Amino acid sequence: MASTPTLLLCQIYKSPRQEEMFLYVDRTKGLEVVPEALLEGFGAPQSIMMMVMTPERQLARVDTARVIEALKEKGYYLQMPPGGDARTRDLAFDVSARFDDRTPE
Repeated sequence: MASTPTLLLCQIYKSPRQEEMFLYVDRTKGLEVVPEALLEGFGAPQSIMMMVMTPERQLARVDTARVIEALKEKGYYLQMPPGGDARTRDLAFDVSARFDDRTPE
């Protein structure tokens, strides 16, 4: 008997400090799970959208499977601005090197 997958409701915020930087948060957990240092660098999160995340959903510049995995494991996903390599983008926002899911722990 197959189980029905649990819907993953995601709130998306944009950064007021860094253009095209977004924070995806599990709506049931809220911003409380996001490290304080990340929020300080991100700035006051500005809510832009809420959506149900599914593996079939296509996102413009990020792999949906990575977002879903991060939301399930940590409760949030930080999407860095496009351009340059990952290291260059990480240096533009130094707490991302500690909290972004691209960096191995």
